[in-house]
Amino acid sequence: MSTQNDAQLVQQLEQFRQEFMDEIGNVIIGQQNILDHFLIALICKGHTLLVGVPGLAKTLLIKSMAELLDLKFSRIQFTPDLMPSDITGTEVIEEDHATGKREFRFFQGPVFGNIILADEINRTPPKTQSALLQAMQEHNVTAGGQTYTLDEPFFVLATQNPIEQEGTYPLPEAQLDRFMFNIKIDYPSRDEEVSIVQTTTSGSETALKPIIPKDQLLAYQELVRRVPVAENVVEYAVDLVGKTRPKDDGVPDFVNEWIDWGAGPRASQYLILGAKGRAVLDGRPTPNISDVNELALPVLRHRLITNFNAEAEGVNVDDIILKLFQ
Repeated sequence: MSTQNDAQLVQQLEQFRQEFMDEIGNVIIGQQNILDHFLIALICKGHTLLVGVPGLAKTLLIKSMAELLDLKFSRIQFTPDLMPSDITGTEVIEEDHATGKREFRFFQGPVFGNIILADEINRTPPKTQSALLQAMQEHNVTAGGQTYTLDEPFFVLATQNPIEQEGTYPLPEAQLDRFMFNIKIDYPSRDEEVSIVQTTTSGSETALKPIIPKDQLLAYQELVRRVPVAENVVEYAVDLVGKTRPKDDGVPDFVNEWIDWGAGPRASQYLILGAKGRAVLDGRPTPNISDVNELALPVLRHRLITNFNAEAEGVNVDDIILKLFQ
């Protein structure tokens, strides 16, 4: 981060974060940590999975974020009968009345937007869930042998009900790995819930105003890629991820005992990218090891597959990650 222009962008980004928090605070009460993670994912071009029971304002959070960013917003409600073409789009035969000639025309699906709310993504079978795979990884869609490029910026913000609930399907590992963060949303505190009830049962509605244009957001995303990182921070992130892989050298015994599959290289990439994003949002020119530690849970929790031993002993993925720090 050598240029004066980059230093100005970091200052603007810090200011944008404050404006964003002030404005979204008119609608969303509490959830400061979750909003921070959303912002990090946003400037790092990362997709986010939000997990929590119904009624915790997951959908409202994402819709409010889209309003503030002045981007094209699409909502896909995932249901058991949803088809892949309902997401990507479909080809329809059209007839030219002048010539009588018929040809296929592609009608874009809701995935052609900037912010895609994949609501209750695990209520549809894996066949339909997988329709998002190419879009999330390559930012394009292939239909009828033709590839269509998606408009930038492109984010998938998905909500998911806890997997034990009725009528849910587990997400395929390949799809989970494409999410930068897996964020757990919990019940609000008593005081927060009192504020929520008072606000939502009165007649007033708050309209949010856009606070950042699209080109400015794209500039912030490019800035994050230019942020320098010390070699020891990169090595720390890689070593941390390596310790989640059973049967590797120097792996703790409990990892071999409780984990079937560890995290892949994408986890190391997202830890460093997220650390960069966290640093510049704080107004710092470079990330440190504490930034990596702060993001370890949301980056790793959906990339580790536990085995029967962990289930039998009542150990979950978060417990294992926290134990790694100790």
